[in-house]
Amino acid sequence: QVLLVESGGGLVQAGGSLRLSCAASERTTGYYPMGWFRQAPGKEREFVAAISSSGANTLYADSVKGRFTISRGNIKNTVYLQMNSLKPEDAAVYYCAARSLLVVAAKSTPSDYSYWGQGTQVTVSS
Repeated sequence: QVLLVESGGGLVQAGGSLRLSCAASERTTGYYPMGWFRQAPGKEREFVAAISSSGANTLYADSVKGRFTISRGNIKNTVYLQMNSLKPEDAAVYYCAARSLLVVAAKSTPSDYSYWGQGTQVTVSS
């Protein structure tokens, strides 16, 4: 079982920035395609960003394009989400997710992901 541990959430003013981190606990020889999703109270979980196993390809939700950047860290199976120009509507619990080691592509659908973190809260004050 792969454990994903997120960190970096918190309270920020509108227009500010946060960087979320996610690390996979399992030591492997491969790289997981990974993604970020978020869920606000009363809403369904929605896609935010994803990155392929190599890091060469990324996907973004239209609502965060140009403001958020997903990247892979130097430590294997670590991924970051840099969030700039935050808006009150970005407030949510953010979840890190990883796909199977058998695939390489970035995907935007929750059902494409096999492993999920516990979530980290992002609050944006107006």
